[in-house]
Amino acid sequence: MRLEDILYSQGFGTRRSCAGLIETGVVDVLDASGNWQVAGADDSAVDEYPAEGLRFRVQGQEWVSYTKAYIMLHKPAGTECSQKPSAHPSIFSLLPAPLRLRPHKGGALGVQAVGRLDQDTTGLLLLSDDGQFIHRMSSPKKHVAKVYEVTTKHPLSEDQVQQLLAGVVLDDDPVLVKAAAAQRVSTHHLRLTLTEGKYHQVKRMLAAVSNRVESLHRSQIGYLKLPMDLLPGQWRYLSEHELLQVQSR
Repeated sequence: MRLEDILYSQGFGTRRSCAGLIETGVVDVLDASGNWQVAGADDSAVDEYPAEGLRFRVQGQEWVSYTKAYIMLHKPAGTECSQKPSAHPSIFSLLPAPLRLRPHKGGALGVQAVGRLDQDTTGLLLLSDDGQFIHRMSSPKKHVAKVYEVTTKHPLSEDQVQQLLAGVVLDDDPVLVKAAAAQRVSTHHLRLTLTEGKYHQVKRMLAAVSNRVESLHRSQIGYLKLPMDLLPGQWRYLSEHELLQVQSR
């Protein structure tokens, strides 16, 4: 694959602007010997590069090319999972421009959030430009488990935990909503596992058992746990093993 096409696919602008980056000498490519070479510096430069796994630098910043991007983000409080936020900064402002500009057939640019977390909710958030992956992870029919750490206003009783497991009614919806798992970690800490996603679901479920959410943190999706060393506001690509973990029920 031509290098300018790889840069374009990774979100570095139009093909013309990507060709311009190469011509001005700000793109380096890691060769088979493990040495960085300025792209296009001489006539012996490689014409074709692998579309997947190419290590390159643009203006000194290192990247790896991926045909599809799968990203985990530690969402901080006070951010919205929208590209057009209404009252708080967007989570997309935490990502570098190329991830926001990756072209794909769907029309919309860049990676998209896989589901949403409320602005005051923290924790594990996935983003991708793979439409099938987004649908598979977001669809309630797939029953992908999501684990939440809930701090409650009032002490938790065993009866409240059992109600959450048996099912509660949210507002005037007659269909019972059940937790896949619920563990009383301490008097005010509940570990709640859900396999569907409704609007403000955790908050409404706690309200249905006469309690209240004081803080909410998503710690796990599928078998993928939020790494301890990924701090609020930080992101990174999923490894192949992590991608398998997140897709396992």
